[in-house]
Amino acid sequence: MPHLPTATIVVAILTGIFFFQRFGTHKVGAVFGPMMLIWFSMLFVLGIVQVFHYPEILQALNPVYAIRLLTQYPGGFWLLGAVFLCTTGAEALYSDLGHCGRKNIRITWGIVKTCLVVNYLGQAAWTMHHVSGEGLAGSNPFFEIMPDWFLLPGIAIATSAAIIASQALISGSYTLISEAMSLNVWPRVAVRQPSELKGQIYIPSVNLLLWVGCLGVVFYFGNSSNMEAAYGFSITVTMMMTTFLLSYYLLFVKNGDRWVWPVLLVFGAIEMCFLVANLQKFHHGGSVAVFMGLGFFSIMYIWYFARKINNRFVSFVELRNYTTLLDSLSSDQKFPNFQPT
Repeated sequence: MPHLPTATIVVAILTGIFFFQRFGTHKVGAVFGPMMLIWFSMLFVLGIVQVFHYPEILQALNPVYAIRLLTQYPGGFWLLGAVFLCTTGAEALYSDLGHCGRKNIRITWGIVKTCLVVNYLGQAAWTMHHVSGEGLAGSNPFFEIMPDWFLLPGIAIATSAAIIASQALISGSYTLISEAMSLNVWPRVAVRQPSELKGQIYIPSVNLLLWVGCLGVVFYFGNSSNMEAAYGFSITVTMMMTTFLLSYYLLFVKNGDRWVWPVLLVFGAIEMCFLVANLQKFHHGGSVAVFMGLGFFSIMYIWYFARKINNRFVSFVELRNYTTLLDSLSSDQKFPNFQPT
């Protein structure tokens, strides 16, 4: 729907999301589960209908075709950068792991994966049906597989799912900053508990920073293609960092040297291929993600080493050695205990 003011709608949705963070998400969170059930059920139904129309698409599950595409098709390797966003989405689950729970994610992940794969197969089936037709360029198979009467409800459900995924990432950002402050790699900022729900926190400064950053990205890029480039490049680096940090933990903390190396090599090789393929997006939005990442890294680096310099000139003493002096000072009537305002 090109006539819709997409940028204005996106700005309004983002503003509403960040505004309601201060009130907590425990009430809104009650609809997250049912909404996700509706979302993934929609994905499955839309996909399976198209698969029935073109069942030959099930052959796409054979990894041999993917290997042939990457090795034999001219420029096939660079298509990894175009299809990489199909591998993302799990970070929305794991970013809010503390609220969702590890067991819940493990149980639901199989269902989520199945619904996603079926929907992708359905989109591919629709594309195969129209591969020789006119007007395919510029079409979005995800919305094309929806019946005309379901288009507006489908857009509403997709928007709701995007809002929920955004909420998970925002909550995860609060948790990350809280942990960073505990590790002395981020400046001390105010942390609030907007509700009595255990583990839920709200950081006003981070909320404002995220809101300004999101609006800046929307106005800077202006279209989704460049934002996808920045997002894809960022997720690739995030996946690689997760693999290396987890491998470091398993090697040097858990001493699992026998089986960690094969896992590191397999996932590292796959993610390195994705990174190389995504490098072509550097000038189409990936550079913005790099500069933003360097900005956050600079804050953490400067704060950490500035704190170490500050600690050189600060000495800590045992308060129990001064209990007598503090007690006499507290009982001294010459000076008031509280300064009147």
